[in-house]
Amino acid sequence: MRRLITAIFWILPVSGLTQYSALGSWNILNLKYSYNEKTSIFGEAQLRSLAFYNQFHYYEYKGGVSYKANKNLSLTLGLGSYQTYKEGGNFLLPKNNNEFRIWPQVSLNQSIGSLKIEQRYRAELRFTSNGYRNRFRYRLGLAHPIDKNRGANSRFQISASNELFFTDKEPYFERNRLAFGLHYRPSRNTVLQIGYLHQFDYRINDETGRDFLQVGYFIELFRKKTASVGTEVLKEN
Repeated sequence: MRRLITAIFWILPVSGLTQYSALGSWNILNLKYSYNEKTSIFGEAQLRSLAFYNQFHYYEYKGGVSYKANKNLSLTLGLGSYQTYKEGGNFLLPKNNNEFRIWPQVSLNQSIGSLKIEQRYRAELRFTSNGYRNRFRYRLGLAHPIDKNRGANSRFQISASNELFFTDKEPYFERNRLAFGLHYRPSRNTVLQIGYLHQFDYRINDETGRDFLQVGYFIELFRKKTASVGTEVLKEN
């Protein structure tokens, strides 16, 4: 098991690490409303740039509903708009891709002591400016508290994840996304995130891979005061 996790985390090609040197920005605003302990709805917006808060080339907004079948299994259905602009400036035209996407998702969660392990499977139905496409994603994520509170009251957590992207057409493999994050929960309803994300793309023309500073702000609202606080720190993306 340890060898499998190591192999997945370090599958990044060396060429992907050396191709780009500029650090871009990857900004996330996420709002989640928990109707009860099983059902929730969410909305998320992202804004990305290829240089440090310059050369903004991508934004997305999406939403969906999630159902927690049991403590280890969650089902999600989401949809959204994904817009990618030409490189070299801020929202340059023509766009590289104008896309509407529908995506069902299955998440499997387990714990080993204080270590949280997530396996996420997502299928994407992509209606793009270059025609209809299918894509399939698998993400393995780990999260662990780093303060003395190891349960739901933990304020600081670290996370690592690696995600693979595949299609049903040649060359089949599209993308690899590796991320490390630090998460701080200042209150019951909010989480702040800062981290590093590397994205390697192989022969696709919608979004260019590189290195990003990832900053996120996550808000969770509850219908009932008695609702339990979740410990999940690996977000949708």
